[in-house]
Amino acid sequence: MKEKAKDLDGRLFAGERSLVIVGLLGLALAGMIAVYTGFNGAAVGPEGNLHKAFSFDAAIGLFILSIAAIMPLAGLSPRKRKVIRVSFIQATLYSYAVETIQHFRGINPRFTREGTLADTIFGGLFGLESLIIIIVTVLVAISFFRKRRTDDRVLTVLGIRYAFLSTMLAFAGGIWMIALQGRYTGDQGNLIVSHGLGFHALQALPLLGLLLEHAQVDGKRARTIVHAGSIAWTSALVLIMLQTALGRTVFELGPLPILACILLLLWLAAAAVAVRELLLRPAGGMSSLLRTLTGRIMDR
Repeated sequence: MKEKAKDLDGRLFAGERSLVIVGLLGLALAGMIAVYTGFNGAAVGPEGNLHKAFSFDAAIGLFILSIAAIMPLAGLSPRKRKVIRVSFIQATLYSYAVETIQHFRGINPRFTREGTLADTIFGGLFGLESLIIIIVTVLVAISFFRKRRTDDRVLTVLGIRYAFLSTMLAFAGGIWMIALQGRYTGDQGNLIVSHGLGFHALQALPLLGLLLEHAQVDGKRARTIVHAGSIAWTSALVLIMLQTALGRTVFELGPLPILACILLLLWLAAAAVAVRELLLRPAGGMSSLLRTLTGRIMDR
């Protein structure tokens, strides 16, 4: 078993079949909700909104898939990894159930004013499960900031470290929304924008390192690209959070949104450079990347 664990270490998705299935379940639920709302609309009286259930299930599903991808790189012991995996699974399944069922019943799953005492209890437990997801995510993040061997996928891990900084900001936004009992602040501020951008760092920033690793770009140049793209993304997130804290929409033509947009374009430029390097690699860099992304998912 130790040899098998060692062999799987460092391969994306390796050993995380159950997390992958739970993540895909969220995307499947979102797809079914999308079909239903296409025929019946999203509003379910008195409080239900299936658009919210769709976006929640899709977002959590994608988040869990991202965690499944990077867990083998965390360097966790098998026991700790199992505890974290089980914690993610039970919290996520409960969250899917409450978010989806309650909206279909016409009940706000978090802060109901129309539901029964049981609905209020379900909402309180929902908050507790959200706290569990935050705690276990922090535990995974800590493992990536420990001193690591120099051969441990350094570019991908570098992107993951930056991604977790954005994820912590996203969690702060989530706690902010819980305190407000809603997503709006001030006249036009909407916390859901920064919340989503922070979590999407878990896909966007490790991708830079992954592309450059398979392109076999010179180490110093590759690290510069990952640093530049990741700092740009994180800085854009901070500016968007500041704009939201001021109670203003991020879609206005103001200094903070414009600067944030420029920074996101810098991340996009870094990603474009990484893709170009991968495509120019003569020894099959793209096929190597595709095998990494698709060939390890169902390993036990």
